[in-house]
Amino acid sequence: MKYPALLVLLAAVLYAPAHAQAPARPSPGAGLDPRIEKLIASISEERLQQLLQKLVSFGTRNTLSDATSPTRGIGAARQWIFDELKRTSPRLQVSFDTHQIPKARRITRDIELRNVMAVLPGRSPRRIYVSGHYDSVNLGARGQLAGNTRPPTEGVQARGAQAPGGQRGEVQRPGAQAQAPGEPAAPPNPTAIDPQLNPNQDYNVDAPGANDDGSGTVLSMELARVFAESGIEFDATLVFMTVAGEEQGLIGAAAYAKDAKAENIPIQAWFNNDIVGNSRGGDGTVDSATVRLYSVGPEDSPSRSLAQFTRRVAAQYVPSHGVRLIARSDRFSRGGDHSALNAQGFAAIGFRESRENYSKQHGPNDTLDGVDFRYLAQNARVNAAAMATLALAPAPLDVTNARGMPTIDRRPSGYDAHLRWTASPGAAGYRIFWRNAWAPDWEHELTVGNVTEYTFPHANIDDWVFGVAAVDAAGHESTVSVYVAPARSDG
Repeated sequence: MKYPALLVLLAAVLYAPAHAQAPARPSPGAGLDPRIEKLIASISEERLQQLLQKLVSFGTRNTLSDATSPTRGIGAARQWIFDELKRTSPRLQVSFDTHQIPKARRITRDIELRNVMAVLPGRSPRRIYVSGHYDSVNLGARGQLAGNTRPPTEGVQARGAQAPGGQRGEVQRPGAQAQAPGEPAAPPNPTAIDPQLNPNQDYNVDAPGANDDGSGTVLSMELARVFAESGIEFDATLVFMTVAGEEQGLIGAAAYAKDAKAENIPIQAWFNNDIVGNSRGGDGTVDSATVRLYSVGPEDSPSRSLAQFTRRVAAQYVPSHGVRLIARSDRFSRGGDHSALNAQGFAAIGFRESRENYSKQHGPNDTLDGVDFRYLAQNARVNAAAMATLALAPAPLDVTNARGMPTIDRRPSGYDAHLRWTASPGAAGYRIFWRNAWAPDWEHELTVGNVTEYTFPHANIDDWVFGVAAVDAAGHESTVSVYVAPARSDG
């Protein structure tokens, strides 16, 4: 009999908000912007390879390496990046973002740190960034991971320093033995835990950094070219950033993020790419068809919304390349430059290759032969699709009132979902998303006209999560602004 299946279907309809059976999104390839398709198609594997060959030729890009040589070290590398971006297009406004960094922990002497940035002005001041870190490091055998051990160059803090997640304390060295009862405590040896704390290290040894993070650096540089040459007039201002000091603790990104917050720079989205060029893992597994995308929580944070948006857009424009959403700020006990932006309250996400080879990180083995340029180009195309769509779409809308409270209520009956939002300039309409409160991603959507409120009859807002995106006349969609209940105070 078919009655039980029919009853299940009927129950699903009755207990979902009205219009829960709204049409699904277009299949991949349908209704796409031909300008974005052309931009994506212009990304060149050959140019990515040429750029990376040159970047690796500087021998090392250690943040504390020689800054005076014209051919080797951090100074030569950053000057070449600057000159190459400037040569790429007169539309790009290229500059050094310079910071004086005092001696502290892994920065064993006072230095001048320079991020390199190229700005493509848009019609509005809101900004969308893509980045990779151009510095590299060689820690020899200590820089190579085995299994899930923590790499000494990422996420490790000195005693008492702030650790990822806000916890403080000392990091235990993998394999270290506990102190036996009654034995005197051994003198501290911080360089055994973190060799970068040793002020006598040689900063000029070879550190090719082809994949970590030459891959993210040349991805950002190639996107600067294709966006500048596209001829598209974007609403958002686009920024292509190569960052220094990542291997010493996200120094360059943190300095920029702090200044950006103080200066009220309207950063809408930040796409960070770090180790995105290798398709063969250290355990022999191969995955050239997916990329991991990390975003900090909670589940409806702006960063999570940006990650979900990126996967939706990538499925349309780059259907052969899957985006694997990871509900973490980064890999287990590790970090990247996007985390420095998150710490200042900005929406930022981190791309990572799906299969890492830890033996080719933080050492002399991180060479060009470990980079799959076809895979790197696919990851660049995913970034480009999301950035271009965001830059053409209206700005995300506001779903809170002047007191920061979400503009959702139960009117008129007390059992309806009544949504209100502030109009987004340039929007021709809006798309409402909703899901069961236990679901991790949107399950339903409904496109409505150019209105600023909508009611779902008999939809209990205790049971469903709602969000709204702005859509322009050409169908470009913003990220989803989610109605989030404020945290309750004690009592």
